[in-house]
Amino acid sequence: MKTKLLNKWHVLVGGFFGYMFDAMDITLLAVSLPAIMKDMDMTMSQGGLLGTATLLGVGLSSVIVGWFSDNHGRRTSLIWSLIIFGILTAAISLSPNWIVLLMLRFTAGLALGGVWGIIAAYIAESWPAKQRGRAAAFVLSSFPAGAGIAAFLSSLIIPEFGWRALFLTGAGSIFAALYIFFFVPESEVWKNQKEDRIAKGDISNISIKEIFAPNLFKRTILATLLSSFAFVAYWGSTTWIPTFLVQVRRLDIKTMSLFFLILNIGMFVGYNLFGWLSDNIGRKKAIILSFIGTTITLPIYVMVEDPMMILLMGPFYAFFISFVGLFGSYFGELFPTRIRTLGAGFCFNAGRGISAFSPFVLGFIATKYGLTVGIGICAVFFFFSAITMLFLPNTKIE
Repeated sequence: MKTKLLNKWHVLVGGFFGYMFDAMDITLLAVSLPAIMKDMDMTMSQGGLLGTATLLGVGLSSVIVGWFSDNHGRRTSLIWSLIIFGILTAAISLSPNWIVLLMLRFTAGLALGGVWGIIAAYIAESWPAKQRGRAAAFVLSSFPAGAGIAAFLSSLIIPEFGWRALFLTGAGSIFAALYIFFFVPESEVWKNQKEDRIAKGDISNISIKEIFAPNLFKRTILATLLSSFAFVAYWGSTTWIPTFLVQVRRLDIKTMSLFFLILNIGMFVGYNLFGWLSDNIGRKKAIILSFIGTTITLPIYVMVEDPMMILLMGPFYAFFISFVGLFGSYFGELFPTRIRTLGAGFCFNAGRGISAFSPFVLGFIATKYGLTVGIGICAVFFFFSAITMLFLPNTKIE
């Protein structure tokens, strides 16, 4: 019993730092994009394609890494995902041109996307249902923590050493991989399920077709649609907010980084409060409340012009972006152990993959109508997410 209790805390710590570097890696591009575009003389559309390439890789990884995790274990999959995207992110510092940078973002995304699904499965298999919402929300609140660290590092590194030096910090994910290697055991639930299958003579590999079986088809499609709407809005806005603050609101790089850091503090608080809320009122109600909040606050955030109001509205808007953390417990509970990483990871990351063209499309819209209009449109997709959530089940909390 004592070992089991200790293991769940190791999963919590290892998952937190693993996903923190996942978030940091993705955010490094957003906070450095104004400097990259200037240095490489990029258009808005080219800058948006860098975000698109990352998310396309993320979408594909949901199938590749999810399949590997359900067949060969959570631990090995997580370790290698962290090592691979850390190395590829650091390699961006050597990019000679936009094409190489584009390719590195895509290949890093192939490893990045698998991290969320593995951690969601780990939490679902290590923590009791009555604490699972809070545990998942805490671990996944490492995303705004990682994003905040990326913003802070950009304010220190870019002005002094340039954007290339900033990407070297992405290799820090290797330290998270080492923690998991030494302290985080394989999921007992996964091991028992694997042994049970072998004892029954079932040695077949898990297939993606299983998440589209008749009893799961509807929830797989709806959860993927939900994720798609949510991430079209989230990545479309998040990719361009730093550029919006610099080009439209005329903040310098250091001030923009500070504003973005404070915005992510609001998100960190929201993740954890909404995690507690989901354990008390249910996952479904908490997720819908999160979407209603983002639908209302995002247009207000991009409309205010006074720097102090921008500073205050940032964390208030970000407080409601808690759906990302809530998905961790909710999606994991939608699928059985056998296909948990594949199912949860597919819905989450296929949505991220489908949203891949959001940064590019918003870059195109921004060229014609401005970033204020482009980012404001994202609120409509947050509203679509709330509507879609109405058609999904509320998972049982025991």
